[in-house]
Amino acid sequence: MNDHLFMGIDGGGTSLRIAIIDGDLQVVRGVKTSASNPNLVGHDQAQGHIRAAIEDCLRQAGVLPHAIHSAGIGIAGASAEHSRDWLIATVEPVLPDSLIVAASDLEIALVGALAKRHGVLLLAGTGSAAFGISPAGRRLQIGGWGYLLGDPGSSYWIGMQVLKQMIDCHDRTGESVETSTNDALFDHVLQALEIPRPRLVVDWLYRSPSPPATRVADIARIILDLAEDGNWRAINILQGAAIQLVRQTRLLTQRLDYPEAEIAFAGGLLECDNLLSEDVARRLGLAGRPVAKHPPVIGAALLAKMEWKRVTAA
Repeated sequence: MNDHLFMGIDGGGTSLRIAIIDGDLQVVRGVKTSASNPNLVGHDQAQGHIRAAIEDCLRQAGVLPHAIHSAGIGIAGASAEHSRDWLIATVEPVLPDSLIVAASDLEIALVGALAKRHGVLLLAGTGSAAFGISPAGRRLQIGGWGYLLGDPGSSYWIGMQVLKQMIDCHDRTGESVETSTNDALFDHVLQALEIPRPRLVVDWLYRSPSPPATRVADIARIILDLAEDGNWRAINILQGAAIQLVRQTRLLTQRLDYPEAEIAFAGGLLECDNLLSEDVARRLGLAGRPVAKHPPVIGAALLAKMEWKRVTAA
């Protein structure tokens, strides 16, 4: 094992991952626990949760805090652009001798996917965004505004297209019994969501205790499956999502003046082979779906290593 140790901290939408790697990128120890988005659980609770997870990872690895040369952290809902001080203040008490590198969850995903600090990341999960860093170090993000303002091409966007088209279909057909939309896709969605009739979508969307964004985003999985079965309406919705995602990517590379950028995919919709990821790759002129070299948590540790080497070489 290389004597140099680095830590990566990745706070995604559903989980918190921490990993310790050596200088050869070999994982010494990793832990996974529940999410720590400060916008959802509060900043104080998120800080306590992240610190406890760091201490747990150190304990399991049998590593003392001062042995960590540098730590990279990227937390969903706490981009370094506006939360750098909070990110550093979160880690410093448990790693007081380490160089702390604050980033965004998109940046650590980019570094992990490409194993370098420049390129373009296209993310499509519950939300969507395109993020890029030019070789000169210029950074830019397109999208990522959240489900209330957009996230085109995301799982949530796909789910909302389905619901909007469904209620439009229902209103135009004027079914008095309200038990069917007379459309195979919409009826399949209603059955999968256990909604007896279209009008009860209102209750399902507005009166459930669980977050609406997550429930709407779950519809995308149904659409992917139906598209694989050849449902024309599902295929059209996914094609619309692909157009939106490609538009974000092309706008990003244009504004960065970086047309030759290597592109990485991230997020549940693009990290596996399906009709959407294949269509996006084809529209972007890629030979196939890009596969990440490392997960975001290793990207955070790798970012820490890169910054530590830069600082120590100066």
